[in-house]
Amino acid sequence: MERTRRLRQGEKLSAITADFCRRLDVAVAILPMSDDKVRTRVWTDMGVLDFQDYFVRRRCAPVVRRLDYEGAATARPHDLAMAALRDPRLRAIVICPSNPLLSIEPMLALPRLREAVAASPAPVIGISPIIAGDAVKGPTAKMMAELGIPVTASAVARRYCDLLDGYVVDRADASDAQELDVAVMITNTLMRSLADREALARDVLGHADMVAKAPA
Repeated sequence: MERTRRLRQGEKLSAITADFCRRLDVAVAILPMSDDKVRTRVWTDMGVLDFQDYFVRRRCAPVVRRLDYEGAATARPHDLAMAALRDPRLRAIVICPSNPLLSIEPMLALPRLREAVAASPAPVIGISPIIAGDAVKGPTAKMMAELGIPVTASAVARRYCDLLDGYVVDRADASDAQELDVAVMITNTLMRSLADREALARDVLGHADMVAKAPA
């Protein structure tokens, strides 16, 4: 694979994304949240670190005290992403089981983007990244604990509570999910194989269809 490209002065992130898709033969449309600069800044016991410094060079070792998404308040969401969220043909918006602090919330920190997700005609379905009190990989559980957030599926759901129409949790967290005020699907969310991934995708879309058909 070719070396990762660096964003050149004045070059749009969407152009970089489109170039990656072309080189890797990715047929589906992939859009960045914005062409404006948004930087995740990690406040730690070793000072304020850029995300890549925290994640790559220091391997997530510093204790996290706070996160800032610098530039998010004024960043303009990508026009095509906003159009997709308004599209009446959209079947579902899926918040994938990624780190809520590093992967999901930098996007939702853009006020217009969060509002567009909330206003979309499509059901919004979240998938828990936590299974039985831990994350499958990455620093999600470590960061949540350091920030005083319970490492549970329900705690993640509450961070999206104003957006969710449905939530998907692993069977190991069935009892934890009972306290959520949202339609919950309990299934196998641990993806070890392609078959697991396909099964979870079918479950999530089925849950979205069920929520969409439910009376208001």
